[in-house]
Amino acid sequence: MPPLTSFSPYLSELNHRHVASSASTNSELIEALQNGSLDVATVHVLTAETQSAGRGQHGRSWQSPRGNVYLSLYHPVHMPISGLLSLIIGLELAKMPIIQTLNEQLQAQGLTPIGVKWANDLGFYQQAQSQSEELPKEQSITDSSVLDSVLDSDVANQRKLPFNKLAGILIEPVTKTGRLVGVVLGIGLNVQAAPKLTTQTSEGMSYQAISLQDINEMLPLKTRSASLPDLPMLYQQMCKALMAAMTRFEYLGIEQPTGHTYYLDSFLEQFAMMDALSGLRLRVTQDYNNEEKVVTGIACGVDTHGCLQLRQDSGKISTLFTGRIDVIY
Repeated sequence: MPPLTSFSPYLSELNHRHVASSASTNSELIEALQNGSLDVATVHVLTAETQSAGRGQHGRSWQSPRGNVYLSLYHPVHMPISGLLSLIIGLELAKMPIIQTLNEQLQAQGLTPIGVKWANDLGFYQQAQSQSEELPKEQSITDSSVLDSVLDSDVANQRKLPFNKLAGILIEPVTKTGRLVGVVLGIGLNVQAAPKLTTQTSEGMSYQAISLQDINEMLPLKTRSASLPDLPMLYQQMCKALMAAMTRFEYLGIEQPTGHTYYLDSFLEQFAMMDALSGLRLRVTQDYNNEEKVVTGIACGVDTHGCLQLRQDSGKISTLFTGRIDVIY
């Protein structure tokens, strides 16, 4: 465990506690808040070097090898939580210095930058090499007209482009005596190690894990970062991003009764620039009463509630609150 002196005063102000191992930093923090060990009126941060039972969305497992960030931040709230919060968090995390630096270098090489994938991930879709036989050269997968011309009419036969997942976000409410008192924001960020996912461990999701180190090594040697930030530095930067996200979310809540949309418009504009799904053709699978419903179309941003917008071939815009996403080609 790093010595306490390696953690910044800023983290101490957020009541930071670091452990060598946790079953799940989210679960451990929530339990301490609910049993009264921690004050629900103040911010708390828990970080761990590894997790034995890390959790992702919908109860999925989160593999937690050493060398990565496993961080949970509790923040009191005084307003209902909406789907916008995870997108705001993703956007603020994408502003972290190391991600901005890597993105500048990726774009300079003509590579896809790290973005925010609805509804709770950071990463990117990288054009498959096999597509070169099917798509005209000099046209990318984001060109919807080209995509439409090569799509097979049988949706089941369409191939999926894997998502390179760098980080995941897990937001969980904290209640006491039946009343919402705050939220725990859990972040898993692959720094040095990307778990090697099998068909079983990916749990049906069309993604693969990638780390900051992997992305750095994708770059030409002369443009790579000599070293990545250490974990204490990343803890500090991520906590600042999460605190900024909560402040931004609270500003949106203040706007709603007044009808003004300055903060919302600003967020939507910034999110559009970091949207990892923008212009891609998606197949979204939703579960209704144990029956699957599949919708396909071109991703065209999010609405004012944080719902995904999908333009179907008919031109109709579908607004989706949840669903499993596959990029198809």
